[in-house]
Amino acid sequence: MNYAMEGKVVLITGGASGIGRASALEFAKQGVCVVIQDIEPSGAERTVGEILNLGGDACFIRGDVSSSEDASGAVDYAVNRYGQLDFAFNNAATANNYTASLHEYEEKEWDRMVSVLLKGVWLGMKYQIIQMLKNAGGVIVNTSSIMGLVGGINGTSPYIASKHGVLGLTKTAALEYASNEIRVNAVCPAVIRTPRLERALSDEPRYLDKEIPKIPMGRIGEDYEIANAVVWLCSKSASFITGHALSIDGGYLIQ
Repeated sequence: MNYAMEGKVVLITGGASGIGRASALEFAKQGVCVVIQDIEPSGAERTVGEILNLGGDACFIRGDVSSSEDASGAVDYAVNRYGQLDFAFNNAATANNYTASLHEYEEKEWDRMVSVLLKGVWLGMKYQIIQMLKNAGGVIVNTSSIMGLVGGINGTSPYIASKHGVLGLTKTAALEYASNEIRVNAVCPAVIRTPRLERALSDEPRYLDKEIPKIPMGRIGEDYEIANAVVWLCSKSASFITGHALSIDGGYLIQ
């Protein structure tokens, strides 16, 4: 679909691969100028290269979303390069190789997860909203998870707590800035085919054998299916939607 986004500017955190990369490509297809912030230069530069090869406009700034300086710097970089910031997709994540029951969880591991997954979203929104208030409007989409809508017993309490927190931030910001023409929504994916999933499968090859039967549609999701939803939420086609947590899960949560 053509969403009439030509010339708009989006900042995407975690655009080096997976959902972030797919979203960057979908925005570029709509004529949106794409700014990618990531801590992984090689993957981010590949994404930028793909967009340039498509005839789009994209650039990369290295940064850690849990750093206030880097979060504000990414917004400044986008505005200095393109003169505005219309959309933001707070999508950066971190590897989740450590699992433990809540009472056994290491404090340093808790802090690491929450710092990126929750604080990183807050910092991103903080500086994006400051700019969007100057713009007289904008749209933010945050990546939560289906695990931000339910509980879990898989030893990842900080992940689940962070993803619930992202939805709280999303709803609060949607209310606080609705009168400023700033919309804020979240996507809540189920299991999605990404490089991170492929790495997990190398450690646990039968993981999908356990997960796919839980999904009524009988398959996992693809990164572009999340990307399409993100672009739509930023478009005028979704202009009366704010504070919403969009579950993209093949029917997982309706059971």
